[in-house]
Amino acid sequence: MLGTFFVLCLLAMGALYVVYLLVPVPGANIEATMQSNVYKYSNGKILARTGKINREIVGLEKIPKEVQDAFVAAENKTFYKDSGVDIMGTARGVFNTVTGKGKQGGSTITQQYVKNYYLDQDQTVTRKLKELVISLKVDQEKQKPEILAGYLNTSYYGRGAYGIQAAAQAYYGVDAPKLTVEQGAYLAALLQAPSQYDWTTATPTSRELVTERWNYVLNNMVEEGWLDKTERTGMKFPVPHKPKAAPGMEGQTGYLVEAANQELMRAGVSEKDIKAGGWTITTNIDEKRQKDLVKAVDEELEDKLDRKGDKSHTVVQAGASSVDPRTGSVVALYGGVGATEHWLSNATRRDYQPASTFKPIVLASALENGSETQDGEKIGLNTIYDGTSKRPVEGSDTAFAPENEDDRSYGPITVQKATNSSVNSVYAQMIVDVTPAKVKKTALDLGMRDGEGWPEKPAMSLGTMGASTLDMAGAYATLDNHGKKVTPRVVKSAERRDRTVELPDPIGGQVISREAADTTTFAMTGVVEDGSGRQAGGDYEAAGKTGTSENNRSAWFVGYTPELVTAVALFGEKPDGTGQVTLTDTVDKGKRANGGGFPARIWGAYTTGALDGGSDAEFDLEVDESATARPNPSPTTSPSKSEESSPTPSTPTPSRSRERESESPDPTPSKSRPEKPSKPPIPTKSPTTPPIEPPIEPDPADGDRPLRS
Repeated sequence: MLGTFFVLCLLAMGALYVVYLLVPVPGANIEATMQSNVYKYSNGKILARTGKINREIVGLEKIPKEVQDAFVAAENKTFYKDSGVDIMGTARGVFNTVTGKGKQGGSTITQQYVKNYYLDQDQTVTRKLKELVISLKVDQEKQKPEILAGYLNTSYYGRGAYGIQAAAQAYYGVDAPKLTVEQGAYLAALLQAPSQYDWTTATPTSRELVTERWNYVLNNMVEEGWLDKTERTGMKFPVPHKPKAAPGMEGQTGYLVEAANQELMRAGVSEKDIKAGGWTITTNIDEKRQKDLVKAVDEELEDKLDRKGDKSHTVVQAGASSVDPRTGSVVALYGGVGATEHWLSNATRRDYQPASTFKPIVLASALENGSETQDGEKIGLNTIYDGTSKRPVEGSDTAFAPENEDDRSYGPITVQKATNSSVNSVYAQMIVDVTPAKVKKTALDLGMRDGEGWPEKPAMSLGTMGASTLDMAGAYATLDNHGKKVTPRVVKSAERRDRTVELPDPIGGQVISREAADTTTFAMTGVVEDGSGRQAGGDYEAAGKTGTSENNRSAWFVGYTPELVTAVALFGEKPDGTGQVTLTDTVDKGKRANGGGFPARIWGAYTTGALDGGSDAEFDLEVDESATARPNPSPTTSPSKSEESSPTPSTPTPSRSRERESESPDPTPSKSRPEKPSKPPIPTKSPTTPPIEPPIEPDPADGDRPLRS
């Protein structure tokens, strides 16, 4: 009998050896390597998680040593000494499986890691034997710290959390490096029965059991010399937070995630790499300002719409982008009514025209290039142009005679007043004086993107190209930053265990002179003080420009304070998203949609909230005083023919900035607003004879050529 026993033992050992030779260490199973991407606000608060598995793999070096010890104390005190298997525990597990007595117990950390990482969770004899063999091999091939890290990152902790990083967030709202010993001991105790031991849903009996196990873990740590006994005595059970649903893609979240992903792809990260997961992406989005922007759109627009009951309201789409001009950080985006309802982001789409918000770029180019009128006068804010509606431009091979808003003629008018009132005929002539090619170069230097809809013709002065609110916010941010290039950045940092993305500096070099940028800013303060952007005014100094495209397919207000640049736009889009339509402003009692209406009001409400009610910051401008005479506010009625022959003086409306200057004992020259005598009008020459430029037939994605502002 003894001989037979030894023979059987030898046969069993031989069989195990054969199995050892025949069973290879497989590759990781699919679920073990799946991770989620974690997106965060600039303050570190989680914005969203994406991916099927809520897991973010972290290196062992990021997990506090005491927390590592807690898991070893809970599961396998001999981990650092054993060969990776527990023969008796495995034999007991096999016996229980064969006899139908339930799951095995007593596995080592190595065996649990092998089960999680290489195998499935089936409770079969074959799987258990493979686990034993693979565990022996893995223990020989890998170092203990690598095995422990794999175990911590692949274990399931409940609440949909795989891995210790996801568990730390799910139960305590912190990242793994900030876990305390007490919290680590709870998570280690939790692994025995995640659902049963989740404190917020546990029965009184289960709470008692998990508390006992928590104490067991800490006592084992003291016993192994990993925790001071005195320190252990003062520890209290760390009650976990109530579970929270993982942030989804609803509302603005989906737009923000997509904007971050698009920026990463432009930085060289492939879409496949992003979808592989494991990224921690911290954005520049300011949580408070993001909420302020959503609130402003809701209160100033959405609350006044009846999207379900009025078909004309269903075509209205709002988009906005807000940038810090000092850092280039995109602090807030508004992509639409909700990413799960209207996935295309209205903040980043480029299929609508910016209309007259392009005019300040024409002015900036004129100032930058020292351009002159047809009569040889250097262009400045007090230069006189003929503001007659439908006046043919002079000096262009392509004839163009744009109509002003409501076909209003202004006669001789300063550039400043033409900016305030967005006079098309003046800017059409100005772009001819500068040349469309130079204006396009300035626009691209400021940050606008090249593409279709950039014909180098006079009509370009009215914003015929496609642009997004983010594009326009970036271009205006460069003006706000005194001509130093600002490239808006959504992503602050992006890193994965094996890679950190190098992001370019959002603040670049000087692309136009400070004087040109600051003088353009000075001109746009008049739009808010005395012009079409009055409804954007508030308790802050601001510069901006309105814009409305032909047929009212888009309406814009882009503006800035010394601290914040924001572009707001409304787009007319068919409810099914198949094309552009006219914005019918039935909400505003039938008035046509325009940039000085809803966009300006949204801009003002958001800016007031984002600046906590207002700001005392002032523009630090270096301008050519000879070119900055502030014209008088326009009359509220259209001028008569006699009035069109010469500007009629009127009493200026006091502005907030002027009041400050009068209170200042020593105003700086750059802030002064000298009033100069009106210059005589430039004589109107007979227009050249080329045929009037026919209407541009743009790509359907580019909308119509704007004739209104």
